Order: sequence, then structure tokens, then C-alpha cells
Amino acid sequence: MLSTIYLIFIWVPTEQNLGVSQRIFYFHVPLAWIGMVSIILVGVASVVHLISGNDKWDALAYSAAELGVIFATLILVTGAIWAKPVWGVWWSWDPKLTTTLILWFIYVGYLMVRAYSPSGSQGRRYASVVALLGAIDAPLIYLASIWWRTAHPDLNIGPLAESSLDSDMLLTFVVALIAFTLFYVYLLCERVRIRRVEDTLDEVYQYASVSN
Repeated sequence: MLSTIYLIFIWVPTEQNLGVSQRIFYFHVPLAWIGMVSIILVGVASVVHLISGNDKWDALAYSAAELGVIFATLILVTGAIWAKPVWGVWWSWDPKLTTTLILWFIYVGYLMVRAYSPSGSQGRRYASVVALLGAIDAPLIYLASIWWRTAHPDLNIGPLAESSLDSDMLLTFVVALIAFTLFYVYLLCERVRIRRVEDTLDEVYQYASVSN
């Protein structure tokens, strides 16, 4: 992360058209990548849990959703901060922005279903449906700027990229992407571990309640 901050604010050259505001790109895009990957992980882990019945997959799905809603929030915040100097507004109903906002609502919906639905497999099935909707939304976010020509910049990352980055900018982006991804993986591993402990404590509490 320290190397990433150095590259972003000191080493990489300033973009000619967007100026210093373009530097938020190196935060915004890695956050978007993690937000989309995380919801796909929630969906896959939820389905595997329903098939296998193994609680470790449910712990992975729930943990990924908790982290995902944080990163999705940061996507919207960094996007709004970048939009203000470039577009003159904090928000517009651009298809890419709208599908990202839908992703945020899907994360929140998943966590609300888990919190308020019946405990056990029924609530987890309901939440799995929400997670699968989010997994469908993730590629829509990536393809939005291709399907709908809007104010959002063209894709310059990934297999469908329509423009390319300068070599220095590309290096900075790759370092930032790796840094944020490793940070996410670390947080996810820690949250899964804590979630498994929480599940164990819940089982002990339920057993003690029945015994009493």
C-alpha cells in the first residue's frame, strides 16, 4: 500500500486531459474490481453451500458480502469525487453508475435477508437468490460503457478495453490492483475465521439453551 501511494501521488505523471483528478482512477478501478469479484464470490459460495451443506462456504459467502458492501460504498464515493471536477456533478444516472448502485443495494439486500429471514437453510436459500442476482449484475457493470455510450470513460482495462494506458500509468494501476486485491484477501481470511468462531459460539449457546 505504501508503494502504491508513492506511485500514485509522486511517481506517475499527471494525465493531460483530466489533470490531477485522474489519480483517483488508481483507487476507483481496483475498488470496482473487488466489488464485482466479491459479489460473484458470494454467489458461488452460497450455491456450493446449498449443495454441499458445508458451513465453511456459508461463512465465506457472508464474509464476502460484508466486505463487499464496504468496497461497493467506496466505489460510489470515489466515483462521485471523480465525477464532480470532470462532469460538474456528483452523480448522474449513467448506466455504469446505475448498475453499480444496484450492486450496492444487492449487497445490502443480501445482508438484510440474512439478518431478518428465518434462521437455518431457508434464510440462506433466500439470500442465495439475492447473491445470484448480484453475480449477474457484475458483468453488466463492466459491459455498461460498451453497450451504452455515455459520459463514463471508455474501458482501458481488461479483454474488451477500447483504449490503453501509458506504460507508467499501467504499471501504477497494476501495482494498485495487486495491493488492493491482497488487502481484500487478507481481510476476507480474517473475517471468515471470525465468522466460524461466531457460528461455533451460536451452536454452543443453542445447545446450552436446549439443555436448560
